[in-house]
Amino acid sequence: MRARSVAQSKRPDKRVFRLTAAGRKALRAHTLRSPKPMAVRDELLVQVAALESGDPAAIREHVVERMEAFKAKLAVYRLVQERTLAGRAEEEFLASGEPVGQYLTLLRGISFEEENLAWGSRVLAVIDARSDD
Repeated sequence: MRARSVAQSKRPDKRVFRLTAAGRKALRAHTLRSPKPMAVRDELLVQVAALESGDPAAIREHVVERMEAFKAKLAVYRLVQERTLAGRAEEEFLASGEPVGQYLTLLRGISFEEENLAWGSRVLAVIDARSDD
């Protein structure tokens, strides 16, 4: 992998990386190996699991904070999606656009953040309903 610095006017300089031939070869070898199963390790899940023993108001606030982060990340992903499609229909891009692998990964990120938001909304609804009792 090669890197170069790019000056930016209102931000710090950024580093732009480019995959070398050796890097492509290593990446190809990596795609031949079966990936390990994903493990979820999230402190917020531990807090929600301990809802009955913990402070529901504090846990609720933590969920609200996390949902803001989910929304922000989803907004970035949607912007990347819009730029990637560049006015094309998604099915057209999936049939012939490049880089399709990165776009498919982007779709996973979008669905992940959407599910995170749905889960957070459900948690808040349950906490709120239980606090009304």
